Parts: sequence; structure tokens; C-alpha cells
Amino acid sequence: MISELVVDVQPQEVSIAVLEDKNLVELQKEARNVSFAVGDIYLGKVKKLMPGLNAAFIDVGYKKDAFLHYLDLGPNFNSQQKFLKQLLSDKKKPPVLSKTQILPEIDKDGSIGDVLKVGQEVLVQIAKEPISTKGPRLTSELSFAGRYIVLIPFADKVSVSTKIKSNEERARLRQLIQSIKPKNFSVIVRTSSEGKRVAELDHELKTLVKRWEDNIVKVPKAKVPSIIYEETARTVALLRDIFNPSFQNIYVNDKDVYNSVRDYVSLIAPGRENIVQQYNNELPIFDNFGITKQIKSLFGRTVTYKSGAYLIIEHTEAMHVIDVNSGNRAKSSDAQETTAIDVNISAADEIARQLRLRDLGGIIVVDFIDMTESSNRQKLFEYMSKAMVNDRAKHNILPISKFGLMQITRQRVRPEMDVNTSETCPTCFGTGVSQPSILFTDSLEGKISCLVNQHRVKRFTLHVHPYVAAYVNKGLFPLSLQWKLKYSGSLKVIPDQSLGFLEYKFFDADKNELDMKEEKEIK
Repeated sequence: MISELVVDVQPQEVSIAVLEDKNLVELQKEARNVSFAVGDIYLGKVKKLMPGLNAAFIDVGYKKDAFLHYLDLGPNFNSQQKFLKQLLSDKKKPPVLSKTQILPEIDKDGSIGDVLKVGQEVLVQIAKEPISTKGPRLTSELSFAGRYIVLIPFADKVSVSTKIKSNEERARLRQLIQSIKPKNFSVIVRTSSEGKRVAELDHELKTLVKRWEDNIVKVPKAKVPSIIYEETARTVALLRDIFNPSFQNIYVNDKDVYNSVRDYVSLIAPGRENIVQQYNNELPIFDNFGITKQIKSLFGRTVTYKSGAYLIIEHTEAMHVIDVNSGNRAKSSDAQETTAIDVNISAADEIARQLRLRDLGGIIVVDFIDMTESSNRQKLFEYMSKAMVNDRAKHNILPISKFGLMQITRQRVRPEMDVNTSETCPTCFGTGVSQPSILFTDSLEGKISCLVNQHRVKRFTLHVHPYVAAYVNKGLFPLSLQWKLKYSGSLKVIPDQSLGFLEYKFFDADKNELDMKEEKEIK
């Protein structure tokens, strides 16, 4: 399997697509002005205690107070609070964690009122981003994730991923980390560390310890609430979690992001930084790799996947519901069971893909086509479990119930990916009345004339739907060439699959959009 990463950097947001054998399997979108992300560490203040929930609401600067449950304080919360008080009381000489005495762990069955008071300052980390009307979910058990290990201050243990099956390798890694880690730091050894040399693990451990030391000194100077440590950019964070030897290419259309990704790859996989390539073509990067078309076909309420079979995906406040339909497949009685298992097996592949793609979390209920044979139901359960092996989110799958339903729970740490595939008419703006389409190119020429003659813009590109681009570029003396000769020789017409049929966008030489739309021209 060939894995590729495609990064589309736009002024307002960054979109990251993961392709497996050219098929879109993951899509992440992050607004460039959004500051909350899983892994960010804040100095917050206790706003309200909720004894009934055994939790507290913490002010971290978000419009909704963040939620911190007693069980998310971490066993060494007292040690962290002692360290924080020392930090805030002696601003000139901050304490060193490796020389700090670790206090006894807090009571597992304790009460939130025993350890927190209103107005108290606490160090917290975002565990879940704000979802719907809820504020962020917090934890006080701070951690710094790397490619091979996770560093946790205020403890002194070494844990090895259970996915590493070899007892010899587990013992080697535990002994190795125990010998190089500093005092009062716990380390979780990740699955990707299997077989790695001591030099690689030692280098990453020192990098994470330095990250802790560089950021913790910000606390005495910080105002409450404020951010202390900002997690790695989404592009690099995603790459950190999914990077593996099967990656063939990473394409980025922005120079700064390209440099940061290349630097990170050279750090975690020396000698492989050449797989990172800067994309400079005029065609939008997602169009070039066929991602735009896949997004439009995969994010609707109905998803067609094989021989007319399709899924219907519905979202409710409590759960997600997926209905499997055979479409126009054969429905004769003698072929019913064969058709059912065939359609259901194919649906399992698509459902596993959709869960990753939309990042669906919580409870997912799947209504497969009814099967009479228990062996087929077991076969489908085993196949679904296998199809979700590559899903990095924690999940649990239950066998098909007597009602023919499969229940899946999947970890949710950020809002689900929701892409609206329907388009508001760009020419009538929802009124149902538009100019004759035959006059569309005349309208475009008017916009071009206005840009060149009135606004004195000489270098710009025109993005239009691929059908329109094909029309203006056809023939020996196409319209696009006529416009170049008449107005500006640097004009370029770019087909853009993300646009509606009669939609258009102008961009200057620096790729900034030029607003030439006039909604009021439609009467």
C-alpha cells in the first residue's frame, strides 16, 4: 500500500489529506486562527467546583469554561501543585523537576473539593477540543508526545506499548529507557519504537525534556489564563502519528509549511526528507491529486460504494447511524444471502474508511442487510474488525445483535469532519433566477476589463469550473487567448473543481483573492 500526504495551505485554513493507493482515507481541516488544539498546555484558574459531578470548570480563556474531572487530575497532582507554587513564588530561580521531591499520589476515590479551590491556579492540557456547545475537556496529567516515546512529568515509571508482542523487545526497551531517562519523568514507549537504536530514542527523549524545560519557565511571567505550550502544528502532529516507511510522497503547496515538514522528516527519518516535495503547479493541489472530487462524493448523506450499493449516514446528538442498502443488486430469493454478505463485506470497507475520513466519534450503529446464516454474521464481524485495524482512534466493535445491528464505539477528541457537498447557486444566489448562461463569458470579460483598466491589475489568474475552462480554451483562437491579447498577456485561466458551474474567482500574483462578485446584478 502506498501512502501519501497532501497539504493544501490557504489564507484561512490548512487542509490535510491522507491517501492510501490514491484513495482518500483521512481529511483534516484547521482554521489558521483557531488556537485550541489537543496537546496545548494552559495556566488556568478554577472557576467553579461541581461536587455532584466530582469535577471543576476551569477558565483557560475560552468562551465556555473547560471541564476537568477528578479522575483526569492524574495521580501525581499534588506533586504538580507543589512544583507550580514554587515556580510562582520564586520567579528568579525556577525549581528543577529532577531535584523536586515527589509527593504521595492522590486518593483514587477522592473528592474534587479535597484538592481544588475556587481561584486556584492549575496547569492543564487540552484532552478534547471544544465540541458543539461544550468547552474543552482537560487533564492535569501533562504529556509531551514524540514519534517514539511520550514524556510525562511528575512520575517515575516506564511503560511499553502492549502492541509490542516480543517479551525480549519489551524488556530491552524498558531497560534502555530506564537507563537514560531523567528522574521524576515517566516515559511511555510507543509501538513505533520497536527495533530502534538507543541513539534515536535518547535523541528524542532529550528533545522532549528540553521542550518541557523551555516552556515551563514561561509560567512565572504568564497571566492567568494563558497558553504555556502550543502543540506542534497540525500538519507536523498528524505526520508524527502516522508516518511510516510506506509513505512515498508528501506534497505541500506552501513554502513555510514545506520547510517545517521537511525539517521534521529529516529529524525522525534521516535521509528520507526528499519525499517532501513543494507543489508549485497552477492547478489547485487537491484538484491535481483527485481529492476535490473524492471529497464531494464521500461527504454527502448518501455514499455510493460498489455496483449501485450505497450507505446512508445520519447524525444525531447521541449517535451516528449508518444504513446499508443493496441498491439495484439482484434480489432473487436464491441469491439473497450471497448478495447480502457480498454487499455487507464491501460496506464494511467503506464504513471503516468513512469513520476515519469524517472522524466520527461516540456511538455508531450500523444496520447491515439482514443475513440468515450465523456463520456469515460472524464472518462480517471479523472482517469489520480487520478493516478497522489501521484506525488510530481507540475503538470497540460488538458482534451483530439479534436485530441485525452492529454497534461501534470510537474515540472522539475533536469535532467530526463535516463537509457540505451541496452548493448554493453562484449565479442566482438562491433566488432561482439567473442571467442566460450563454452570456457568462461576456460577464467574465467585463470583470477582466474592470480589473485591468480601472484597478490597474496586470498579473492575475481566473479560476473557473473545468467545463467553463474547457470552453474558453477550445479552438485555434480561444477566448482565453483573445482576452490575453486584448487585456493582459499574464492572464491565466485555471480549472478549479471546487467551484460551481458558473462560479469564478480572481487571484492576484500573490494568490490573494480579488473580490469581483456583484450579487445585486441579479434582479
